[in-house]
Amino acid sequence: MDKIYLYNKSEIDYVKSKDEKMRKLIDAIGDIENLAKPDFFTAVVDTIIAQLISIPAHKTIRKRINDKFGELTPEKVVELSADELHSVGISMKKAGYIKNFAEKIINNEFDINALDNMNDEAAIKYMTSLDGVGKWTAEMLLTSALQRLDIISYGDLSIRKGIMRLYSLDELSKEKFHEITDKFSPYRTIAARYLWRYADPKCKTIIV
Repeated sequence: MDKIYLYNKSEIDYVKSKDEKMRKLIDAIGDIENLAKPDFFTAVVDTIIAQLISIPAHKTIRKRINDKFGELTPEKVVELSADELHSVGISMKKAGYIKNFAEKIINNEFDINALDNMNDEAAIKYMTSLDGVGKWTAEMLLTSALQRLDIISYGDLSIRKGIMRLYSLDELSKEKFHEITDKFSPYRTIAARYLWRYADPKCKTIIV
């Protein structure tokens, strides 16, 4: 089950101290909820399902999974066929990725607990060995499932949009991205959360 908590004030204050625009953004938005997915297997499955589909479509599929199968576990997934997973709206390719991951867990070919002892770079390399898990997906898993505090993804379109809006940029190179975001280390994840929020069309906050 997803859990929600707030970041520590000292961590947020550190991010605010590094940049005036970010300070204004954080002050304007206020406390931001951090959605955590403590079960890594579920987080991987959920992240694979969410790839390249809308948020409403993702929520619909999650509801269908819960209604038809209940909580997915590696043991349950290996017993399901790809067609059964497809029946709730998961593409056949994604169903194959999910089944492959479950089989690797069951066969001890992927050790979830080993991630706890890896730094961010090593964890990304290990996770991208899984079918259907690219660098962006691994970075999202570091953020949501493993609760790493220093992750910000250049591959995330919303983060880039948030930066361009906040800093009034017409374009954003990778070099400029890092020039802006590296100063928030070791709490770049917090900056990413606020940039995600600022990129949301529903966010009416305007920072000048």
